[in-house]
Amino acid sequence: MSGALSAGLGAVARTVSETVVPPPESTQQALGYPSLFLLVVLGSLVPVVPTGALVSGAAVVALHQSLPVFALLSVFGIASLAAFLGDLGLYWLGRRGVGSKNGSRWLTALRERAAPERLAQADARLREHGVAVLVVSRLIPAGRIPVMLACLLARMRMREFARGDVLACLAWAAVYQLIGVAGGSLFPRPWEGIAAAVALTLAVSAAPAVWRRVRGSRPDTA
Repeated sequence: MSGALSAGLGAVARTVSETVVPPPESTQQALGYPSLFLLVVLGSLVPVVPTGALVSGAAVVALHQSLPVFALLSVFGIASLAAFLGDLGLYWLGRRGVGSKNGSRWLTALRERAAPERLAQADARLREHGVAVLVVSRLIPAGRIPVMLACLLARMRMREFARGDVLACLAWAAVYQLIGVAGGSLFPRPWEGIAAAVALTLAVSAAPAVWRRVRGSRPDTA
């Protein structure tokens, strides 16, 4: 009885796997690339979307395309451009708030997301290293907003901010794409690689907050 049931379930699984055909690559690219662009732009403007995980997942999908090099280069270019445009848009909105007598909700939102001690650290690093700190800020989880706010309060010009941010976005896209390639190369099925890459990306993003919480919960032995 159990053998017949197992054979039946196996037959159903084979039928489903043969019937469900993934969409062609042209369809995946036509839908995936614009979606990646829009979501990364949105995640840069409203820092709640895990844009790093999006890039890593897209890299896994690109790795399993018939022309993986071209697909990976496309993901890299789209992610870099989208992050850059999103950063410029958020910085422009923040500059309007700095220049306005009543501020703006965008500037207020940036202030709420930057703890005072992290803002002080970002301001000190900005004074010491200049726009080069933008590159590091995009690679450190939760490091982008304090540095961007420090740039706004220092009234850095848009051109100067863009010059440093373009390198930051290129480095950011490259790092998270490498995470996706690493995850995709370990598993034969794309969904397994996507799950691994997204899990690793979220773990990396959450690590600093967890570490700060652990340090804050330790009793003072002094």
